Amino acid sequence: MAIATGSKAPVVDGATREGPHVLVFFKVTCGTTQLATPAIERLGQAFPGRVIGVGQDPQPALDAFSTEYGLTLPLVPDLDPYEASDAYGIESAPTAVAVADDGSVLDVAESWDRDAWNRLAAGMADAIGAAATIVSDPDDGLPDFKPG
Repeated sequence: MAIATGSKAPVVDGATREGPHVLVFFKVTCGTTQLATPAIERLGQAFPGRVIGVGQDPQPALDAFSTEYGLTLPLVPDLDPYEASDAYGIESAPTAVAVADDGSVLDVAESWDRDAWNRLAAGMADAIGAAATIVSDPDDGLPDFKPG
């Protein structure tokens, strides 16, 4: 099970930043991650500079994935033995973790779960004082849920 809401968010080399932000853990070969990439990009566009992808792959694979799937958010590797992923309790991909200004976990969305990702986006908007954002709606072609 992923890290609990309210827990202290561990530092992720190259990805931890000050202020509210979202870490999206994924693996480039994960079909659910590939499916959810348009919503991940919408999340990144909604919160520029506040969404960082943490891929369980080497940087060249992350760069190729970014190009192929049109991701514009920064991507950093979490290589074997996956210290960052383990610290966050990542068991499925993708998993998004919203982190508050004080470094505590605001929300977690595991696998592809439209309601959870939209809830996480709304919580981020609230945390930075922005208008709520929908990253996926029923007409975008994504299923309501797909396990990762």
